[in-house]
Amino acid sequence: MFLLRRQTQNQPENASLTQEAKVAELRAAIGPLSGRRLKYCTDACLRRYLEARNWNVDKAKKMLEESLKWRSSYKPEEIRWAEVAHEGETGKVSIANFHDIHGRAVLIMRPGMQNTVSEENNIKHLVYLLENAVLNLSDGQEQMSWLIDFTGFSFSTKISTKTAREIIHILQGPLSGKAWYSYSAQPTKNISGFL
Repeated sequence: MFLLRRQTQNQPENASLTQEAKVAELRAAIGPLSGRRLKYCTDACLRRYLEARNWNVDKAKKMLEESLKWRSSYKPEEIRWAEVAHEGETGKVSIANFHDIHGRAVLIMRPGMQNTVSEENNIKHLVYLLENAVLNLSDGQEQMSWLIDFTGFSFSTKISTKTAREIIHILQGPLSGKAWYSYSAQPTKNISGFL
């Protein structure tokens, strides 16, 4: 019994050493980086990809490579507020000026305030906000919260299925290295079955 406790007490230290070794292994696996890729692939970033793939280096490498490919073609860091400001006029997606009880940044989505039909601009606006929210996380903060307020949501204000799929693809692929926590307020009958 004492041996079991001793192993449990040393586990966090051993886990930390193992995790750092996995980060180094992933860094070696992706090879030399430069420019934006080097700036993006910090140790914290690599750790997020490893955590998202249960510390499997091969799976994390594949996921990271797909994200880097998406980032090089989509160029989220080049999106400027002037390009997407009209999408945010109604406040359908915004970054809250407060944090949740755990200190996480809060992204508020209000699907009932949909004001445009441009799929590309809807996605650009969301990506812009997510990128900026991630950049503005406190030191050591690796997670965000989403508050989804369905007040006023109806089928006339919904986004298209194509746009929803693209958003889900981005959240599950290129941006899935972040941990997201979501909370829903006043979901409609159609949506509450999925939550």
